[in-house]
Amino acid sequence: MLSPKKILVVDDDLSIHRLLETVLASPDLEMEHASDGAEGLERILTRHYDLVLTDVHMPGLDGLELLRTVKRERPATKVVVMTGDNTTDKMLDSLRDHAFGYFSKPFSPATVTEVVAQALSADTEGDIQVSSASPGWIALEVSCRLDVADRLVQFLSQMKTDIPAKEREDVAFAFREMLRNAIEHGGKCDPAKRVHVAYIRTDRIILYYIRDPGEGFRFDSLPHAAVSYPENQPAEHIMYRLEHGLRPGGFGILMARHMLDELIYNEQGNELVLIKYL
Repeated sequence: MLSPKKILVVDDDLSIHRLLETVLASPDLEMEHASDGAEGLERILTRHYDLVLTDVHMPGLDGLELLRTVKRERPATKVVVMTGDNTTDKMLDSLRDHAFGYFSKPFSPATVTEVVAQALSADTEGDIQVSSASPGWIALEVSCRLDVADRLVQFLSQMKTDIPAKEREDVAFAFREMLRNAIEHGGKCDPAKRVHVAYIRTDRIILYYIRDPGEGFRFDSLPHAAVSYPENQPAEHIMYRLEHGLRPGGFGILMARHMLDELIYNEQGNELVLIKYL
């Protein structure tokens, strides 16, 4: 029988401890608690934890400093940052300092359980490298693993935007699908390969840029994708995917085109730009 995973919650708000106890209650998880950063750090340096959930704003040692210290002293310990101060700067600081995930308060039980499940099942060593983390220009190199795509989308979904929730969800879905395509087809799901990603924000647009390490493609040579078939043959690619053992899907490019204002590929087919006008 496997030992339960150990989680430490660090927060000066007792109600958060109670909420997380309820949301994450499971015989497979063992939870401990610390009321501030100093107590949390003392526990982390003397005991093993698979995951630390920490608030940002606490008296004394705050959550971001705790994150930096943990990654320096216990680099294998995953840290998820949570805060009521949902600013882009805080999210970027967390990303730059190698937090596994980030979510804002008040949070939904679904968000918490999803992020915790990802953290406890993932091997995250060096999977996201940050080369730029300014609010208007985020540039990353991402390891070619599908779970990393889900993690990155969750991170970026926490950024403040002034577009309606439905449009924000559409943009996030389109970005996730295109990133997964780049990882699966361009990077062949090889963790040693990298996909380059950029998020650019101006007063008028949100733009995502993705470049994969593959040889590229032509739209007339994508038998696994719905976009390559006439509109009156919406399911032809499904048979191809079944015959070749590919995961269910193939609608990503087609759906992204409808959800975004522009989707542009380079001539080679291994770089694309997704644009949403504000």
